Amino acid sequence: MDILSRGTALNGNVRVFCCRTTELVQEAVERHNCLPTAAAALGRTLSVGCVMGTMLKDKKEKIEIQIDGNGPLGNMVVDAYYDGTVRGFVTNPDVELTKDDNPQKLDVGKAVGTDGVLRVIKDMSMKRPFISEVPLQTGEIGDDFAYYYMKSEQTPSVVSVGVLVDADYSVKAAGALVIQMMPSATERDIQIVENIVAHLKPISQIIDEMKEPTEIVKAIFEDYQELATQELSFKCECNKGKFAIVLSKLPKEDLQLMIDEDHGCEVICKFCNTKYNYDEGTLQGYVNAHIAYEKQQKEVAGKA
Repeated sequence: MDILSRGTALNGNVRVFCCRTTELVQEAVERHNCLPTAAAALGRTLSVGCVMGTMLKDKKEKIEIQIDGNGPLGNMVVDAYYDGTVRGFVTNPDVELTKDDNPQKLDVGKAVGTDGVLRVIKDMSMKRPFISEVPLQTGEIGDDFAYYYMKSEQTPSVVSVGVLVDADYSVKAAGALVIQMMPSATERDIQIVENIVAHLKPISQIIDEMKEPTEIVKAIFEDYQELATQELSFKCECNKGKFAIVLSKLPKEDLQLMIDEDHGCEVICKFCNTKYNYDEGTLQGYVNAHIAYEKQQKEVAGKA
């Protein structure tokens, strides 16, 4: 079970989020058939999404993360929710790049690219969502979110994200550590955090060694006060009924073309890669509904 721990440290002057996302990242990788570099990029973004989702105040709220650096991975989108569930996809999952100077290390930055933006859309159940975007800094995800928090939310933050991919392409460990300075933080607090960051191992390595987020944070901050924990999982909202509604609203000419050429259609959810099939009879029903509605409208117009 994946889990997140959140709390405070340094006498409440720092807030900390630490999550283990190994299982949900593995599910995403399997659903989208990601090669290692794509798996690392998507897994890092899903992990930050888990942190951002737990910052929401209400179950009706949602966060959408969009990253497009014009790199070979293409666009990456993650949705995060109040209850600790996330979903996401990457346009080109079959990307595998390694560092030129270290072939053993995945080059996420090059795969994501830096010629683009990190966009965060907060749906707060209001008339319009809050949209904030910043230029991508390195494409490594952690640096980019640290920059986002500083520029968009005026919150100095350390964002460490990581995905450890094993030799068989399975996800050995994944997660995130976010440390944020509160307005009450002193110079001494800042120095302590800077020293921690300077000696911090990659978060994926820490999770592989220690497993439990609560214990990880306690090892970093002796006075860590845990406020809450949250179970995390990959979960998609899609279902056959939702896609059926979308299909039924397509122009009848498009529906008829599907009937004539393919005798049905297949719809694939981008977020979870689930496939839904609709047979010829179902599509014909939608066409008949269009025809009946048009006939009714003509009759109403004729009586006017």
